[in-house]
Amino acid sequence: MGKDVNQGTFTREDRSRYRHKVRRCLDVFALMLNDFHFDADRPTTGLEIELNLMDGDGQPAMRNAEVLADLADPSYQTELGQFNLEINVRPRLISRYGFDDYENDLRASFANADERARKHDANLVLIGILPTLTQQHTVLDNISANPRYRVLNEQIVNARGEDFRLDIRGADRLQTLADSIAPEAACTSVQFHLQVAPEAFANHWNAAQAIAGIQVAIGANSPYLFGRQLWAETRIAVFEQATDTRPDELKAQGVRPRVWFGERWITSIFDLFEENVRYFPPLLPIVEDEDPVEVLDAGGVPRLGELRLHNGTIYRWNRPVYDIMNGRPHLRVENRVLPAGPTVVDMLANAAFYFGLVRALAEADRPVWSQLTFSAAEENFHVCARDGIEASVWWPRVGEVKVTDLVLERLLPKAYDGLDRFGVDPAIRDRLLGVIEGRCLARRNGAVWQVQTVRSVAARRRLGRTPALREMLLRYSAQLHTNEPVHTWPIG
Repeated sequence: MGKDVNQGTFTREDRSRYRHKVRRCLDVFALMLNDFHFDADRPTTGLEIELNLMDGDGQPAMRNAEVLADLADPSYQTELGQFNLEINVRPRLISRYGFDDYENDLRASFANADERARKHDANLVLIGILPTLTQQHTVLDNISANPRYRVLNEQIVNARGEDFRLDIRGADRLQTLADSIAPEAACTSVQFHLQVAPEAFANHWNAAQAIAGIQVAIGANSPYLFGRQLWAETRIAVFEQATDTRPDELKAQGVRPRVWFGERWITSIFDLFEENVRYFPPLLPIVEDEDPVEVLDAGGVPRLGELRLHNGTIYRWNRPVYDIMNGRPHLRVENRVLPAGPTVVDMLANAAFYFGLVRALAEADRPVWSQLTFSAAEENFHVCARDGIEASVWWPRVGEVKVTDLVLERLLPKAYDGLDRFGVDPAIRDRLLGVIEGRCLARRNGAVWQVQTVRSVAARRRLGRTPALREMLLRYSAQLHTNEPVHTWPIG
C-alpha cells in the first residue's frame, strides 16, 4: 500500500479485469514457487516505524506535510493521519553488529527529524497511541493529503455501507461511531521484516503466529484512547474495528475481516496469497500493463503488481510479502503486531526477541504449532492485547501460564539460541534480550508505565484524567530521548 494511488472511481469493468489479472498473477506466482530461484542466500531484516507528531502542549500536531518537506529524506513518508510519519529503515543483516547499526542509524535519523519538526512547533513521539488524542482529531479533514488515503477511505466506507463502530471494553469502555477510517490513524506501529526462502516460509510464518500474543503482552504500549483506559494494547482493537468493511449481517455470515489473524497453520506462502484472492474482493482494482506470463516466459522477473496491491489491502498481523530487489525476487514475513516505542532500544529489544525466537521455533525438530491449535494462538493474541504483561496464555506442555514466566523460563533461552544462529554478537544479544528479561522481572512495559504514571500524577497533583494524560505524555517524551529502556523509567 506504499504505492501512489490517483484513480478514485472504479467501474464494474475495472473490477472484472482486476479479478482476472490478480488470478493470472496467482497462477504465475505458483509457477515461480516451483521453478524460480528466490534470493535467500543471506537473509536480511528490515524495520518500518510509524511516528506521531505532537506540539509543545502535548496535543497532536497536524504538520506532517511541512515536516516532510523540510526533512527532504526519502526514507520518511506520510502515514494516514496528518500527525503521523513513517520511516522505512534500510534493510540489513543482523549478524555480528547489525543491531548496533540499526540503533545508531535510527537515533541519528530521529534526532535529525525531530530537529526539523521543531521548526514547525512539533516533536516526534514513539508511542502506540497518543494519549491526548480526541475524536475531534480523528476526522476525515485530518487525513494526510496523499490521494491514496482518500481513495482507500472511500473504498472501505463504500464497502461497509454504514458508519464504523468502535466498542472496546477495558478498565473503561469506549463506544463511538466514525464516518471514516480516520480513527485508524491513532495506531502507530513498528513492523519487522524477515527475508526467508520459499521452502522455509511456512515454518517462519507459523512460528510468528504462535508467538504474536507473547510479543504483544511484553511490548504493549497503547493503554489509552480518547481519554479512556482500555486494553494494554488498544491499538489491536482499534485497527480491527476502524477498518472493518463488514456490517453486522456479513459478520454473522462468517465473512472474513480484512484485519485478520487468519484461521489455520499453513504449508506454503501460496496458501496465504490464495486465501487473499479467494476470500477478499478488491478495494483498489488498478490494473497494470505487465503480462506476468510473458515476462516469466521471457526469463524475466514478474512484478505481479495486482497480487501485491491486493495483498497490501488485507491487513494480516503477519503478512506475506513478495518483492523484487536488484532484479531478484524474494519473500518476507512482515510482523505487524507491535506498537511503536517507547525508545529505540526498546524496539530493538522487541526485534531481537522476535527474530531470535522465530528462527529457533521455525528450525525446531518438533514445531510448536503441531502442539498448539490455531484457535488457541488467536485467543492468546487477543488476551495478551487486553491484559498486556499481566496476561496468562495457553502454551504446549505447560498449559495455562503467566506470560512473564513463560518468557523467562522457556522462550528467552530459545531467543538466545536463535540469535546465535544468526551470528549476532554476544554482547549485543545479551544487552537486547536483557531488556526483555528486565521488563518481565519488573512486570513493566510501556503500557504499565503510562498507566502507573497517570495514576501517580493524578493523585499527587489532584488532576483529572485529561491533564494527567498530558503531563504523562510530556514526561514520556522527555524520557524517550534518554534511550533508556522503559522498565527503568521513574514513576511519580
